[in-house]
Amino acid sequence: MRFDVITLFPEIFAPFLLSGVTRRAFETGLVEVKFWNPRDFADGNYRRVDDRPFGGGPGMVMLAEPLTRCLESVRADRAACAAAAAPTILFTPVGQALNHAGVERWSASGGAVLICGRYEGLDQRFINTYVDDQISLGDFVLSGGEIAAMALLDAVARLQPGVLNDAGSHQMDSFNPALDGLLDCPHYTRPEAWRGQPVPPILLSGNHVRIERWRREQRLALTQRQRPELLQQARAAGHLSAGDEAFLADLIENPEQDA
Repeated sequence: MRFDVITLFPEIFAPFLLSGVTRRAFETGLVEVKFWNPRDFADGNYRRVDDRPFGGGPGMVMLAEPLTRCLESVRADRAACAAAAAPTILFTPVGQALNHAGVERWSASGGAVLICGRYEGLDQRFINTYVDDQISLGDFVLSGGEIAAMALLDAVARLQPGVLNDAGSHQMDSFNPALDGLLDCPHYTRPEAWRGQPVPPILLSGNHVRIERWRREQRLALTQRQRPELLQQARAAGHLSAGDEAFLADLIENPEQDA
């Protein structure tokens, strides 16, 4: 798959692409990433890409024309390379929040053109004409879309075959359908006791059936405490067993066991 990133600051992506386990996806070409700077398509000696907003107000707005020329070059290059047709995605606070289901869709796609906005945003006419979808990381504002683009690329890259050391590792992630969309359970490693805090005895028992049930209960308890809406979604989808429901009912009556 191929992602084309339109950004005024392509240099900040370099450490990200060369670091961590996901670098395997980028080094091997499982996830190809190309960068395009709108300033290269702007007019004048200063290559201006922004201007004051009509109607007044603070900040600047990214010009439609340099972005359009940049996007047209991206599309032409993708066509010349026989890359799959790709939607144009804008990272913006008004977009739909990115979630695991969305990441899975992108991980199985041919890629996309990712636009990283800056300043007060983009000229709305460009958005109306070219943007197919808008994505947000959450209910807060960043100084630009680059961090959001890196988040999407990282999430997509780690789902590619051979990227993680254990092929099934991502299936145990929070939000994964393999966990019925619940949060993941706590994890422990050596030493068995750290600063007076022991590992839960069940994890040292060697009884894998009991261990898996303990982990399931921890996921249920954590999800109920931190993200109850996910628990409701799992219940509505029929993912909770009678044993799960009995545990949750007991947890409500005896909250002290939620540890």
